[in-house]
Amino acid sequence: MKKKMFYGASWLLFERAKKFRENMTQAELVLWEYLRQRPLGFKFRRQHPLGIYIVDFFCHKLKLVIEVDGSVHDLKEIKAADLERQRLLEMEGLKVIRFTNEEILKTKEVVVEKINLLINELS
Repeated sequence: MKKKMFYGASWLLFERAKKFRENMTQAELVLWEYLRQRPLGFKFRRQHPLGIYIVDFFCHKLKLVIEVDGSVHDLKEIKAADLERQRLLEMEGLKVIRFTNEEILKTKEVVVEKINLLINELS
């Protein structure tokens, strides 16, 4: 069970994830307030280790990863790294969806609706 829940993540990644949980961005906090309520009955974890990565939010039952991107993700090299990371996660059978900080902070209702539609599609 643990192998599939964490996809072989190292203990160092668990330590780093704990620190990330203590220092979440405003957009991550806003989205977490929604996801922690178990939308449509599905449990999400925040700053969750998966393999060599820490994803912002993860629902094990749905194999759904939700990433929250700040403005640094607009940089060409970061964007390329994000695409490779997403490709590798999807090779593990995971679905990855991304939102920008701005989307979450300015149009939270739209983000929540997109998440709910995806949960319905995957369940």
